[in-house]
Amino acid sequence: MIIITGQTATGKTQLALKYAKLHEGELIVCDSRQVYKNLNIITGKDIPVNQLKFNLIRRINQFDIGFYSYAKTKIWLYDVVNPNQYFSSFDWIKCAKVVINEVKKRKKTPIIVGGSYFYLRHLIYGIATENIEPNWLLRKKLAKKTVEELQEIIKKINQPFFNQLNESDKNNPHRLIRKIEILKSGKLSFLSKQSEKMMIYPQIFLGLRFKNKEDLILAVKQRVQKRLNLGAIEEVKQILNQGFEPTDPGLNTIGYRQIILYLKGKITKDEAIEEWIKAEVQYAKRQYTFMKKDKNIKWQEV
Repeated sequence: MIIITGQTATGKTQLALKYAKLHEGELIVCDSRQVYKNLNIITGKDIPVNQLKFNLIRRINQFDIGFYSYAKTKIWLYDVVNPNQYFSSFDWIKCAKVVINEVKKRKKTPIIVGGSYFYLRHLIYGIATENIEPNWLLRKKLAKKTVEELQEIIKKINQPFFNQLNESDKNNPHRLIRKIEILKSGKLSFLSKQSEKMMIYPQIFLGLRFKNKEDLILAVKQRVQKRLNLGAIEEVKQILNQGFEPTDPGLNTIGYRQIILYLKGKITKDEAIEEWIKAEVQYAKRQYTFMKKDKNIKWQEV
């Protein structure tokens, strides 16, 4: 197995495609936003999915598991769910394990590629929360709550647990719902006993990072402009016209949030672009801060 992770805009997919040619590999995408259907341009799917056929292999619950063929290489785990569906690391692991087995069965090399390190970490180290299954009745009930109400629920259950959450987790309703799900499962003690022992041993475990802040900012600016040229604003309009809501899980992310504010007239186009770039840069910094704690990653600068 090969794993390629790292900061946004570092060219992970293109490197993975090169490894696929060298090792008879197939790509398994590890990206928390590219799993959503119709979110193509802003999420940065590096293949023209609108021009390629999606090959559905099987369905697990409400998840579509299939692949696109690009440059004679299969790319898995794009377009798994609709933008209004919640998708967690637990869900991704379930899908990824199915695909890994499928790829190995055909004597090919699984190449996991993507910057959603939280997903990767759960897969590689077997974090205990992945064994806590979704509670769909609870999720349906909590979906009607505001962020403040969800925060209060967690505080009442376990105030110290809430205090340890980062700002992103504290203000993301879907993550808060998952935290409540974990707390109510009665398995919180697992969280304090997480092992750093690897459950999966990749032959190659690469991380791509920028040499300096200036290179990062330049790459992000170029990437955002490229996506605007490809029709990022029109993509958001089409998704909203299909009936999806700005608060849906798939649209509650960088790029979509800023363009939606622009389309609503709350900020100008230039402000939306500036905020988008700023958010991408901040995200890339957080990615590396989180990933650099993993001593098993071999880093390459770009």
